[in-house]
Amino acid sequence: MNQYLYSLVVVGLGAMVLLFGGRLRVLGAAVGGLLGVVLARLIPDASFSVQLAIVLGLALMGWLFVVFIRGFLEVVILVIGALAGAAITLGLLQLFNVDEILVTWVLAVIGGVIGLILIRRSRRGSRDWGMIILADLVGALLIVRGLGLLFPSLRATTWGSLLTLLGLLVFGFIYQGGYLRRGKSTPPLSNPARPKQSPPRQKPRNPNQLSRKPRRPPNRS
Repeated sequence: MNQYLYSLVVVGLGAMVLLFGGRLRVLGAAVGGLLGVVLARLIPDASFSVQLAIVLGLALMGWLFVVFIRGFLEVVILVIGALAGAAITLGLLQLFNVDEILVTWVLAVIGGVIGLILIRRSRRGSRDWGMIILADLVGALLIVRGLGLLFPSLRATTWGSLLTLLGLLVFGFIYQGGYLRRGKSTPPLSNPARPKQSPPRQKPRNPNQLSRKPRRPPNRS
């Protein structure tokens, strides 16, 4: 029962950030949740109740961090970007069963730097593509981790997890990028009303012609 509830919480958190990751609060909570999932797995013989408490606690901390430090928005964005990059790197390494501690933490630091640079320099127009990419990765990793607990056959094969991850990444990028909304076009009208045509303008008369009075013929009586 605890494993089932833990899996549903992880999948729900991943789906939330996959759909609404453009909001900084949601991304902060999801980054905390992914860090909780990664760190809980490092604790030997930890029950699912303990893992659930760690995930929910770090997710709440990530959400509160964004809420209470919104006055320093640039700092919050940079911190969330760095933590997201590190959490994504750790999640990918665990997905591919990389257990070397030194390599893991070195790559986690590199991933944090990449996440910081990505979220800082990838804002284009009205779309913050850095935040969208990080939220997409965080959400996809959380869903794959939760589905792997619900369906052990998916976790047993690395290719199955990888294909699921790629599918979720594509869906999240299309949805958060707004491409689904762009594809919706308004249906054509069955009987379109024709615009009313204004009557043709008459050319103004020559003022000289208006001022002239018709001449009377001479009286020949």
